[in-house]
Amino acid sequence: MIKLSIMHFLAGVLKNNAMKITYFKDTDTLLVNLNDNEISQTKDLNENVLIEMDKKGNVVSMTIEHAKQQTEVGNFSFNQVEASD
Repeated sequence: MIKLSIMHFLAGVLKNNAMKITYFKDTDTLLVNLNDNEISQTKDLNENVLIEMDKKGNVVSMTIEHAKQQTEVGNFSFNQVEASD
């Protein structure tokens, strides 16, 4: 229950309508915040991955614990591709 409270707090801190990805080196936790919607539900995908959703079921954020073991957090890039006609 403490884990969920911390993740709700962290997601609540990022209220600016922008997608943000934050890596907490001290805890090896990756927080992917997709929007600033209010979190109403948290689901555990497995013991290290949490998905937080709003009241409509839209994904608000994803938390990955032990991120170095599950992702390539040290080699991150972002690409936005324009739609082709």
